Amino acid sequence: MYLSRFLSLHALWVTVSSVMQHYPSVWGHYDVCKTQIYTEEGKVWDYMACQPEARDMIKYVKVTLDPPDITCGDPPETFCAMGNPYMCNNECDANTQELAHPPELMFDLEGRHPSTFWQSTTWKDYPKPLHVNITLSWNKTIELTDNIVITFESGRPDQMILEKSLDYGRTWQPYQYYATDCLDAFHMDPKSVRDLSQHTVLEIICTEEYSTGYMTNSKIIHFEIKDRFAFFAGPRLHNMASLYGQLDTTKKLRDFFTITDLRIRLLRPATGEIYVDEQHLARYFYAISDIRVYGRCKCNLHATGCKEENKRLLCECEHNTTGPDCGKCKKNYQGRPWSPGSYLPIPKGTANICIPSISSIGNPPKFDRIWPNISSLEVSKPNQVAPKLAMSTVSSVQVANHKRANVCDNELLHCQNGGTCINNVRCQCPPAYTGILCEKLKCERDPGGCSQNSGQGAISHRPLLLLTALLGATGLCIC
Repeated sequence: MYLSRFLSLHALWVTVSSVMQHYPSVWGHYDVCKTQIYTEEGKVWDYMACQPEARDMIKYVKVTLDPPDITCGDPPETFCAMGNPYMCNNECDANTQELAHPPELMFDLEGRHPSTFWQSTTWKDYPKPLHVNITLSWNKTIELTDNIVITFESGRPDQMILEKSLDYGRTWQPYQYYATDCLDAFHMDPKSVRDLSQHTVLEIICTEEYSTGYMTNSKIIHFEIKDRFAFFAGPRLHNMASLYGQLDTTKKLRDFFTITDLRIRLLRPATGEIYVDEQHLARYFYAISDIRVYGRCKCNLHATGCKEENKRLLCECEHNTTGPDCGKCKKNYQGRPWSPGSYLPIPKGTANICIPSISSIGNPPKFDRIWPNISSLEVSKPNQVAPKLAMSTVSSVQVANHKRANVCDNELLHCQNGGTCINNVRCQCPPAYTGILCEKLKCERDPGGCSQNSGQGAISHRPLLLLTALLGATGLCIC
């Protein structure tokens, strides 16, 4: 009986393994923001970097066309068949459902036969250029995780530019140029992504690979995201840890795969030859049957969920963060500057949670920065308690890798007047001080108040106590 169970389990494991071997094992990481663990202090939250799963982002897109009247059918017009450019008895009519080709048919589920597609007007105004801008907007920052795929029902355009925006369409940058002749169209030598490397992965190229004319098996245009990932993660994307490390430490690389909007600029329809046949201009138009964009909501590694609310995508923020992209700390959780989460160290990353504001638990001295550079201490007055502190020279991961929002922290010097933080729960104060953060003199509670003998001695030692604490945090000492 035990042998049969073992064999059954072994067969199941082999099946699962064979299915999973084609997928990078680390794709499943960062799908939990926090978990409870047991420590000497009891049950506490253990925080991790986290991100939403990738999804079909076309479900949430808004599309606009420029010029807005570029869609065929108003007024009705005839155009030539896709497979036979000289059979020109097909009709586009916006007022007849079976003959209409509105923009939403670029994103619908294919089912109607023949396939559904958006179509532009024909090139009847030649030699005036037939230019069309198709703008896809999400009103949300998203991170691309798979190739952008555009399927043309017409011939693929002779000239096209794919552009991206990171600021909701205010400014645009080219993503890739497409042409039958890159040198003639854009004064660029033709390249493919296979010609790139880790060092040139951000290069904007012009490719002739996707610009052939009327061919039934050549309708698709790619913008290759995965091929660029492969420079860091390997051909089968098995080493995603390497990619995540690069994304974490190279902002330009991370921004390259981040968008708020995409724009498809159609500059010249497929002609199939060098010269335009002015006797048959109904042959020339654009038609797109499908656009695919896969990605995830950008939540700065502070959320695993992304919801649609009032027709807008919003991250379901964790780690005491808030905002559409979890890009700031919640009110009363601004004890240190907001920071994005980090993929490193693999596999859990660093959460960089927002901690309670100091003002909500006491009134410590105001520092210019959280972490001191000890060489920059200045005491401008003899009785000045808090020195001016310069900007940290310690990495944000070192400063921010505190997993729980607690009362105090020795590294952040929440305890005042030389107090010591015990288990992140309470401050152990010097004999002359009391309060949550050792911010009060004990003698202030006495009926006689703080006399010169009872309080002055303690006050005179305050700069020394604080300086000693600062030196201790840096590993130095006063000898």
